[in-house]
Amino acid sequence: MQAAFDHPAGEAPALFSPDVEAVDPADLDDLEFPLLDEDEAEAVANLQRAAAEEQLNGDPKIVHFGGEAGAPLAQDAPETYAAYQHALAGHGPANLWAPFRNKLEWELARWAKMRGPTSTAFNELLQIDEVRAKLDLSFKTTNDINKIVDTQLPPCAEFQCDEITVDGETYEVYSRDIMQCIKELYGNPEFLSSMKFTPERHYADDDHEVPVYSDMNTGRWWHSMQMRLEANTPGATIVPLILSSDKTQVTEFRNKSAYPLYLTIGNISKDIRRQPSKRAQILLGYLPAARLSHIKEDETRRRATANLFHACVRKITSPTRSHALAGTPMASGDGVVRRCHPIFAVFIGDYPEQVLVACVKSGECAKCMVDATELGEHADAPMRDIAAARTALRALDDGVDAYVDACRDAGIKPVYHPFWEALPHSNVFQAVTPDILHQLYQGMVKHLLSWLTDAFGPEEIDARCSRLPPSHNIRVFKNGLSILSRVSGQEHKDICRILLGVIVDLNPVGGVAAMHVVRAVRSLLDFLYLAQYPSHSESTLKYLEKALKAFHASKFIFEEIGIREGFNIPKLHGLLHYVASIRAFGTTDNYNTEATERLHIDYAKDAYRSTNHKDVYPQMTRWLVRREQILRHGNYVRWRVQQAANAVAPVPPPPQPRVHVARHPNFKSVSFPQLSARYGAVDFREALAAYVIKQVHPEYSPAHVANLAPGWQFTFGSVATYNSVKFWLRDPQERDEGPAVRDAVHARPAYRDTRGRAVPGRFDTALINVGDGGASTVIGYQVAQVRVIFSLPVKARASAFPLGYNGPVHLAYVEWFTPFGPAAEPNHLMYRVARKYRAGLRRHASVIPVDDIHRSVHLIPRFGPQAPRHWTSANVLDKCRIFYVSSFVDKHTYITVY
Repeated sequence: MQAAFDHPAGEAPALFSPDVEAVDPADLDDLEFPLLDEDEAEAVANLQRAAAEEQLNGDPKIVHFGGEAGAPLAQDAPETYAAYQHALAGHGPANLWAPFRNKLEWELARWAKMRGPTSTAFNELLQIDEVRAKLDLSFKTTNDINKIVDTQLPPCAEFQCDEITVDGETYEVYSRDIMQCIKELYGNPEFLSSMKFTPERHYADDDHEVPVYSDMNTGRWWHSMQMRLEANTPGATIVPLILSSDKTQVTEFRNKSAYPLYLTIGNISKDIRRQPSKRAQILLGYLPAARLSHIKEDETRRRATANLFHACVRKITSPTRSHALAGTPMASGDGVVRRCHPIFAVFIGDYPEQVLVACVKSGECAKCMVDATELGEHADAPMRDIAAARTALRALDDGVDAYVDACRDAGIKPVYHPFWEALPHSNVFQAVTPDILHQLYQGMVKHLLSWLTDAFGPEEIDARCSRLPPSHNIRVFKNGLSILSRVSGQEHKDICRILLGVIVDLNPVGGVAAMHVVRAVRSLLDFLYLAQYPSHSESTLKYLEKALKAFHASKFIFEEIGIREGFNIPKLHGLLHYVASIRAFGTTDNYNTEATERLHIDYAKDAYRSTNHKDVYPQMTRWLVRREQILRHGNYVRWRVQQAANAVAPVPPPPQPRVHVARHPNFKSVSFPQLSARYGAVDFREALAAYVIKQVHPEYSPAHVANLAPGWQFTFGSVATYNSVKFWLRDPQERDEGPAVRDAVHARPAYRDTRGRAVPGRFDTALINVGDGGASTVIGYQVAQVRVIFSLPVKARASAFPLGYNGPVHLAYVEWFTPFGPAAEPNHLMYRVARKYRAGLRRHASVIPVDDIHRSVHLIPRFGPQAPRHWTSANVLDKCRIFYVSSFVDKHTYITVY
């Protein structure tokens, strides 16, 4: 894009005046550029969007709630680990691993309970002659370890079994005391640094005119709830309760199910909550997974199922009612006590769970009163009225008929006392939140893939999928998509990365039809990726709304070509509520069901495997509690070790490098002719000469360097090569403590595997920083194919740079593609690039520092109406002339290459 604008790096494009460049991005929408052509208008739109996203990349301007909100009480409590240490007072203070005798016993016990084999296998290990004697262990069996855990480690919240009677049938529900679980989460010292005790307003600008939404305490719900509580009893600390439930299979063949109910709290940062290893989600209980097959009538069975669910959840959540109103003293990990109000705020679940919780009929929206026949329209409907629903529920005292009529008028099903009926300050219709996994990946993307297959035919789509070039994060479906069955959420993610490029130049019934199909796919993918931003401003929320409107405007084409007969899909309608939920509760990573799906492995599947498959719930709950005790004790032991070493200040770890190349090369000496034959680096000698000349004589002009390079002589003829280079990319919208995303670029020649089979070479494409590239635009970047990653041996470096060399050690030989145009292609909005050649049709190549490689990038070949069958995934980068740059490899790419 820089070349197209023809302006020096760092300067504004000529079409902007300095005053226009400095305005707020939201104001750019009102500016008119009547003299611009289509490409220039698109370039302006991209700059507007880049400006809006750049506002999210810095630290927000924070306005605290103020007043007495979240104020500590006069009373104090011991710090959590100090209280834990007091509970172990029977053991000597010198033993850091008590109640285990030493570090070896503790490490072995932790391994046995967390990572080890079955109890029988571990017992057999300890029975081997001299094993226990040589290890000098105080325990002989797994049962001995269990006794230490059960009797000597401080207890966690225990499960209890209660009987629930619904419609004359009695069911068992295993659950914990919810208040104890809340206190354990709130008081966990591991979460202390990320805890939020009061709402905050975040802004992208100094004038506080552009709100930003991220963590839950930046949303409007927390702020309005705090104002409500402060009006009556100042000094409240809100503890937002986040519940999630989902029935899951625990066996492959026996058709056994579990129905876990999970709890977390909004005070814990979303970065912690979304990591299962942090244990910021806790299992509240197992709901009955009965199918009620003894009830033959469908309507009666559905009503009984709903009554059973709400009866169980009502019993589990009922202890929070009085505390939500009056508050209860709770201590955080540092011992500070506040008056806390646990309030049901968010429910996370898929669509069947949402309608079950909200007590609405399947096929309706759990949040609004949209007519069931208008779910496919882009039209607002009034939100469901929680006050009207509670009023209708009170009509039960007037008799069954009056109750049914009142519930029907309020738009809900006549469920007997829903669990949320008596929960103070709660609104279940607002609490139902978007579901990225099931609404988008397993919902709309699944539908879209089916429509595209019907429109274009599976054969051509499969042919294109199998011929895409490899790249990091890109799955090449060698046998196409049509053979996939029971496609998982991860597979749908992999498909989303390539879907637009696969269909971009296919033509189902005509050019106009193809245009609208492409626009529909592009807009839905835009919505999907925008919906997952970790931070949103009002400006970026407008782009989210715009993407959804664009999809609705183009979806008619699937009806026109006979693929659909309407779009009455609840999951499509649910996309209308994303913006409102983000404003209320923060971004969607606060309530993504993917976290719940991952919890099923630990809390349901692995727990079931630990049992003997008979009377499983007592065994599962006991196994889970012991694991939690071990995990908590491990955190305590780490704290004790740190306390013991307090005299020595901890050395902070070095910052993670952005670029990492292996310490040792894969090939220590590869000659120049071998680089040409095996790597395809036909102009390596000349490109390296140009790089050396430029380093030695930076005053030389590019033309002079080009004239000197062909005749430049080297005293060496080989270099050391590496098969790949890794990158750690930090999401610009995440704070510094957020996890970095791993990326990689490969430059590996062909070889034979251990079975003697030929494996083709792989030479990835990458974004190269050729100017001052930013995070939210392609300006300053250019695409190149990395052919060789290499370094010069020490003697060769001394020979090439006789006056010394302070430049980078690792270099790359790259073949360039044409620069980005001023705007992306219309309809699909992907940039088009092609191989860049010089005189004699030789590819334009250069040697660059590895540090100039920004990240990998995926190129989609322009297949034309039919993919050439002689193209393969291994040769398509050489056979094809024109490519599209994919925007959907990951979120980082989407923000940059738009």
